Amino acid sequence: MPRHIELNPVSHITIGTVGEPGNRTFYLQGSHSRDIVTLTIEKQHAVMLASSLDYLLNDLEQAAPGRPEPQTDAWMGDHRLREPLEPMFRVGNLNLGYSEEVHRIVVVAYELVDEEDESDVVSFWASKEQIQALIPHIQSVVKAGRPICGNCGEAVDRSGHFCPRRNGHLH
Repeated sequence: MPRHIELNPVSHITIGTVGEPGNRTFYLQGSHSRDIVTLTIEKQHAVMLASSLDYLLNDLEQAAPGRPEPQTDAWMGDHRLREPLEPMFRVGNLNLGYSEEVHRIVVVAYELVDEEDESDVVSFWASKEQIQALIPHIQSVVKAGRPICGNCGEAVDRSGHFCPRRNGHLH
């Protein structure tokens, strides 16, 4: 039977990596009280999450400009991964939402499973302030990897890079 874990609200939410550039494993991690949930994600998940969260925050601001935010507990913005670093599952899909009622953004992570299986789900409920602090952190984590080739968009290894565009094979 699939599990649905609600971390509402999160006291900690982050994306981090373990390993050397080119061989890093990306993690999405959140906690509520003493419960820590760690999920394995792809680098592309991190890129799209930062972009989508930024877009969502802009949409929320345009929908209610200058609206006073509800008071939230002070949040320190510590984005380090916490131990134990034992992933619950590998993420296949991420969705976002917003609750007007509680003024929180939710990041919903679905387990990567075969089509006929039901996936486990984890919902990370965060304040706008937490998300605003998370976006630049995600961007810096992504940029800390291998540089991207300006011609083909692929990662450049330390040993060099064979660019298909410079060889005329990619159109």
